[in-house]
Amino acid sequence: MIRKINEAVEFIRSKGHADAEAGIILGTGLGKLVNEIETDFSLDYKDIPHFAESTVEFHSGKLIFGTLSGKKVVVMNGRFHFYEGYSLQEVTFPVRVMKFLGVKTLLVSNACGAVNPAYKPASLMIIDDHINMLPGNPLIGKNHDKLGPRFPDMSRPYDQELIEKMETIAGENGLTVNKGVYVAWTGPSLETRAEYRFIRTMGADVVGMSTVPEVIVANHMGMKVAAVSVVTDLCDPNNLKPVDIDDILNNAALAEKGLVTIFKKLIERL
Repeated sequence: MIRKINEAVEFIRSKGHADAEAGIILGTGLGKLVNEIETDFSLDYKDIPHFAESTVEFHSGKLIFGTLSGKKVVVMNGRFHFYEGYSLQEVTFPVRVMKFLGVKTLLVSNACGAVNPAYKPASLMIIDDHINMLPGNPLIGKNHDKLGPRFPDMSRPYDQELIEKMETIAGENGLTVNKGVYVAWTGPSLETRAEYRFIRTMGADVVGMSTVPEVIVANHMGMKVAAVSVVTDLCDPNNLKPVDIDDILNNAALAEKGLVTIFKKLIERL
Protein backbone atom coordinates (compact mmCIF):
# COMPACT_ATOMS: atom_id res chain seq x y z
CA MET A 1 0.00 0.00 0.00
CA ILE A 2 2.72 2.50 1.00
CA ARG A 3 4.71 1.70 -2.15
CA LYS A 4 1.67 2.24 -4.38
CA ILE A 5 0.85 5.54 -2.69
CA ASN A 6 4.41 6.77 -3.12
CA GLU A 7 4.48 5.75 -6.80
CA ALA A 8 1.24 7.64 -7.45
CA VAL A 9 2.49 10.71 -5.56
CA GLU A 10 5.83 10.71 -7.40
CA PHE A 11 4.07 10.52 -10.76
CA ILE A 12 1.71 13.36 -9.88
CA ARG A 13 4.52 15.59 -8.62
CA SER A 14 6.47 14.93 -11.81
CA LYS A 15 3.64 16.65 -13.72
CA GLY A 16 3.51 19.87 -11.70
CA HIS A 17 3.31 21.48 -8.26
CA ALA A 18 0.79 19.22 -6.54
CA ASP A 19 0.88 20.07 -2.82
CA ALA A 20 -2.57 21.09 -1.61
CA GLU A 21 -4.20 22.14 1.65
CA ALA A 22 -7.68 20.83 0.88
CA GLY A 23 -9.10 17.96 -1.13
CA ILE A 24 -12.55 17.85 -2.73
CA ILE A 25 -14.52 14.88 -4.05
CA LEU A 26 -17.33 15.77 -6.45
CA GLY A 27 -20.29 13.44 -6.81
CA THR A 28 -22.70 12.62 -9.62
CA GLY A 29 -23.79 15.70 -11.56
CA LEU A 30 -21.81 18.00 -9.28
CA GLY A 31 -18.84 19.04 -11.41
CA LYS A 32 -19.46 22.77 -11.82
CA LEU A 33 -17.20 23.67 -8.91
CA VAL A 34 -14.36 22.91 -11.31
CA ASN A 35 -15.27 26.10 -13.20
CA GLU A 36 -14.39 28.12 -10.09
CA ILE A 37 -10.86 26.72 -9.84
CA GLU A 38 -7.78 28.42 -11.24
CA THR A 39 -6.40 25.21 -12.69
CA ASP A 40 -2.67 24.52 -12.67
CA PHE A 41 -2.92 21.10 -14.32
CA SER A 42 -5.12 18.03 -14.43
CA LEU A 43 -4.54 14.30 -14.88
CA ASP A 44 -6.80 11.53 -16.16
CA TYR A 45 -7.27 8.81 -13.57
CA LYS A 46 -6.23 6.19 -16.13
CA ASP A 47 -2.78 7.78 -16.35
CA ILE A 48 -2.06 7.82 -12.60
CA PRO A 49 -0.34 4.70 -11.24
CA HIS A 50 -2.69 2.44 -9.23
CA PHE A 51 -5.75 4.66 -9.73
CA ALA A 52 -8.92 2.93 -10.83
CA GLU A 53 -10.91 4.32 -13.76
CA SER A 54 -14.31 5.91 -13.31
CA THR A 55 -16.83 3.90 -15.34
CA VAL A 56 -19.91 5.98 -14.45
CA GLU A 57 -21.27 8.01 -17.36
CA PHE A 58 -21.66 11.23 -15.37
CA HIS A 59 -18.19 11.21 -13.78
CA SER A 60 -15.36 13.01 -15.56
CA GLY A 61 -12.48 10.93 -14.19
CA LYS A 62 -9.91 13.68 -13.68
CA LEU A 63 -7.71 14.79 -10.79
CA ILE A 64 -7.48 18.58 -10.90
CA PHE A 65 -4.90 20.77 -9.18
CA GLY A 66 -5.27 24.51 -8.70
CA THR A 67 -6.42 27.36 -6.49
CA LEU A 68 -9.87 27.92 -5.03
CA SER A 69 -10.70 30.85 -2.73
CA GLY A 70 -7.00 31.53 -2.31
CA LYS A 71 -6.14 27.98 -1.20
CA LYS A 72 -4.35 25.20 -3.08
CA VAL A 73 -6.74 22.32 -3.72
CA VAL A 74 -6.81 18.92 -5.38
CA VAL A 75 -10.19 17.88 -6.76
CA MET A 76 -11.55 14.50 -7.78
CA ASN A 77 -13.96 15.31 -10.60
CA GLY A 78 -15.75 11.98 -10.37
CA ARG A 79 -15.18 9.19 -7.87
CA PHE A 80 -15.04 5.41 -7.70
CA HIS A 81 -17.81 3.22 -6.30
CA PHE A 82 -17.99 -0.24 -4.80
CA TYR A 83 -20.70 -1.14 -7.32
CA GLU A 84 -18.27 -0.60 -10.20
CA GLY A 85 -16.51 -3.76 -9.05
CA TYR A 86 -13.66 -2.06 -7.18
CA SER A 87 -12.53 -3.04 -3.70
CA LEU A 88 -13.04 -0.50 -0.94
CA GLN A 89 -9.25 -0.09 -0.83
CA GLU A 90 -9.29 0.88 -4.52
CA VAL A 91 -12.25 3.21 -3.99
CA THR A 92 -10.39 5.09 -1.24
CA PHE A 93 -6.87 5.02 -2.71
CA PRO A 94 -7.10 8.64 -3.98
CA VAL A 95 -7.80 9.84 -0.42
CA ARG A 96 -4.55 8.20 0.68
CA VAL A 97 -2.72 9.99 -2.12
CA MET A 98 -4.31 13.33 -1.19
CA LYS A 99 -3.00 12.99 2.36
CA PHE A 100 0.52 12.37 1.07
CA LEU A 101 0.17 15.52 -1.06
CA GLY A 102 -0.40 17.55 2.10
CA VAL A 103 -4.21 17.63 2.28
CA LYS A 104 -5.46 18.32 5.81
CA THR A 105 -9.16 18.85 5.08
CA LEU A 106 -11.40 16.77 2.83
CA LEU A 107 -14.71 18.07 1.45
CA VAL A 108 -17.06 15.46 -0.01
CA SER A 109 -20.24 15.80 -2.04
CA ASN A 110 -22.72 13.25 -3.28
CA ALA A 111 -26.12 12.85 -4.90
CA CYS A 112 -28.62 10.97 -2.77
CA GLY A 113 -32.24 10.00 -2.27
CA ALA A 114 -34.19 11.27 0.73
CA VAL A 115 -36.05 8.93 3.06
CA ASN A 116 -36.80 11.79 5.45
CA PRO A 117 -40.26 12.97 4.33
CA ALA A 118 -39.45 16.55 5.36
CA TYR A 119 -36.75 16.86 2.71
CA LYS A 120 -37.39 18.23 -0.78
CA PRO A 121 -35.77 17.47 -4.15
CA ALA A 122 -32.90 19.80 -5.12
CA SER A 123 -32.16 20.55 -1.46
CA LEU A 124 -28.90 20.21 0.48
CA MET A 125 -28.09 18.18 3.59
CA ILE A 126 -24.95 18.60 5.66
CA ILE A 127 -23.89 15.14 6.79
CA ASP A 128 -23.62 14.98 10.57
CA ASP A 129 -23.13 11.21 10.81
CA HIS A 130 -23.35 8.08 8.69
CA ILE A 131 -24.27 4.39 8.68
CA ASN A 132 -22.10 1.95 6.74
CA MET A 133 -24.22 -0.70 5.01
CA LEU A 134 -21.54 -1.64 2.49
CA PRO A 135 -20.30 -5.23 2.86
CA GLY A 136 -16.95 -4.30 4.34
CA ASN A 137 -14.65 -1.56 5.53
CA PRO A 138 -11.66 -0.06 3.68
CA LEU A 139 -9.49 -0.58 6.77
CA ILE A 140 -9.88 -4.37 6.82
CA GLY A 141 -6.53 -6.07 6.42
CA LYS A 142 -3.04 -5.23 7.62
CA ASN A 143 -2.80 -1.82 9.27
CA HIS A 144 0.09 0.44 8.33
CA ASP A 145 0.95 2.65 11.30
CA LYS A 146 2.31 5.27 8.90
CA LEU A 147 -1.23 5.72 7.56
CA GLY A 148 -3.16 5.67 10.82
CA PRO A 149 -4.08 3.68 13.95
CA ARG A 150 -5.46 0.15 13.93
CA PHE A 151 -8.72 1.25 15.60
CA PRO A 152 -9.48 4.83 14.54
CA ASP A 153 -12.13 6.67 16.53
CA MET A 154 -15.34 7.43 14.61
CA SER A 155 -17.32 9.24 17.30
CA ARG A 156 -17.25 12.44 15.17
CA PRO A 157 -16.36 11.44 11.60
CA TYR A 158 -17.56 14.85 10.35
CA ASP A 159 -15.76 17.79 11.92
CA GLN A 160 -18.07 19.85 14.13
CA GLU A 161 -16.25 23.12 13.51
CA LEU A 162 -16.56 22.66 9.74
CA ILE A 163 -20.25 21.82 10.11
CA GLU A 164 -20.84 25.01 12.07
CA LYS A 165 -18.99 27.04 9.45
CA MET A 166 -21.13 25.54 6.68
CA GLU A 167 -24.31 26.33 8.60
CA THR A 168 -23.12 29.92 9.06
CA ILE A 169 -22.26 30.23 5.36
CA ALA A 170 -25.67 28.86 4.39
CA GLY A 171 -27.40 31.41 6.64
CA GLU A 172 -25.32 34.29 5.30
CA ASN A 173 -26.24 33.35 1.73
CA GLY A 174 -29.91 32.61 2.22
CA LEU A 175 -29.51 28.87 1.64
CA THR A 176 -31.79 26.39 3.33
CA VAL A 177 -29.86 23.30 4.43
CA ASN A 178 -30.81 20.29 6.48
CA LYS A 179 -28.44 18.35 8.71
CA GLY A 180 -28.74 14.61 9.07
CA VAL A 181 -27.55 11.03 8.65
CA TYR A 182 -26.34 9.43 5.40
CA VAL A 183 -26.45 5.68 4.82
CA ALA A 184 -24.22 4.03 2.23
CA TRP A 185 -25.96 1.30 0.20
CA THR A 186 -24.18 -0.98 -2.25
CA GLY A 187 -26.12 -0.26 -5.46
CA PRO A 188 -26.20 -0.10 -8.39
CA SER A 189 -29.84 -1.17 -8.21
CA LEU A 190 -31.97 1.33 -6.35
CA GLU A 191 -33.73 0.31 -3.17
CA THR A 192 -37.08 -1.42 -2.84
CA ARG A 193 -40.01 -0.05 -0.85
CA ALA A 194 -39.22 -2.44 1.98
CA GLU A 195 -35.57 -1.36 1.98
CA TYR A 196 -36.54 2.32 2.17
CA ARG A 197 -38.71 1.53 5.19
CA PHE A 198 -35.78 -0.31 6.76
CA ILE A 199 -33.42 2.60 6.03
CA ARG A 200 -35.83 5.08 7.60
CA THR A 201 -36.25 2.83 10.65
CA MET A 202 -32.49 2.58 11.19
CA GLY A 203 -32.29 6.36 11.58
CA ALA A 204 -31.02 7.60 8.22
CA ASP A 205 -32.29 10.70 6.44
CA VAL A 206 -30.77 10.04 3.01
CA VAL A 207 -29.31 7.08 1.13
CA GLY A 208 -26.54 6.94 -1.45
CA MET A 209 -23.83 4.68 -2.85
CA SER A 210 -20.61 6.45 -1.89
CA THR A 211 -18.90 8.80 0.61
CA VAL A 212 -18.66 6.55 3.68
CA PRO A 213 -15.52 4.62 2.57
CA GLU A 214 -13.67 7.85 1.76
CA VAL A 215 -14.70 9.39 5.07
CA ILE A 216 -13.51 6.36 7.02
CA VAL A 217 -10.10 6.49 5.36
CA ALA A 218 -9.82 10.27 5.79
CA ASN A 219 -10.48 9.86 9.51
CA HIS A 220 -7.96 7.02 9.65
CA MET A 221 -5.33 9.41 8.28
CA GLY A 222 -6.22 12.28 10.60
CA MET A 223 -7.92 14.53 8.05
CA LYS A 224 -10.80 16.84 8.93
CA VAL A 225 -13.92 16.00 6.95
CA ALA A 226 -17.02 17.90 5.85
CA ALA A 227 -19.65 16.48 3.51
CA VAL A 228 -22.80 17.70 1.79
CA SER A 229 -25.47 15.57 0.12
CA VAL A 230 -27.58 16.88 -2.75
CA VAL A 231 -31.10 15.43 -2.59
CA THR A 232 -32.01 14.42 -6.13
CA ASP A 233 -35.15 12.39 -5.47
CA LEU A 234 -37.63 11.41 -2.76
CA CYS A 235 -37.80 7.82 -1.55
CA ASP A 236 -41.25 7.54 -0.02
CA PRO A 237 -42.00 3.82 0.19
CA ASN A 238 -45.74 4.53 0.25
CA ASN A 239 -45.62 6.60 -2.95
CA LEU A 240 -42.61 5.27 -4.82
CA LYS A 241 -42.28 6.08 -8.51
CA PRO A 242 -39.75 4.79 -11.05
CA VAL A 243 -36.61 6.89 -11.06
CA ASP A 244 -36.00 9.20 -14.01
CA ILE A 245 -32.26 9.87 -14.45
CA ASP A 246 -33.01 13.18 -16.19
CA ASP A 247 -34.96 14.34 -13.14
CA ILE A 248 -32.08 13.31 -10.88
CA LEU A 249 -29.54 15.27 -12.94
CA ASN A 250 -31.86 18.30 -13.15
CA ASN A 251 -32.31 18.35 -9.37
CA ALA A 252 -28.56 17.99 -8.89
CA ALA A 253 -28.03 20.98 -11.18
CA LEU A 254 -30.62 23.06 -9.30
CA ALA A 255 -28.94 22.42 -5.95
CA GLU A 256 -25.38 22.65 -7.22
CA LYS A 257 -25.19 26.46 -7.06
CA GLY A 258 -25.74 26.34 -3.31
CA LEU A 259 -23.20 23.55 -2.91
CA VAL A 260 -20.59 25.53 -4.85
CA THR A 261 -21.21 28.56 -2.63
CA ILE A 262 -20.80 26.56 0.56
CA PHE A 263 -17.62 24.80 -0.57
CA LYS A 264 -16.01 27.95 -1.98
CA LYS A 265 -16.61 29.96 1.17
CA LEU A 266 -15.66 27.08 3.46
CA ILE A 267 -12.32 26.73 1.66
CA GLU A 268 -11.82 30.47 2.14
CA ARG A 269 -12.32 30.10 5.91
CA LEU A 270 -10.01 27.14 6.47
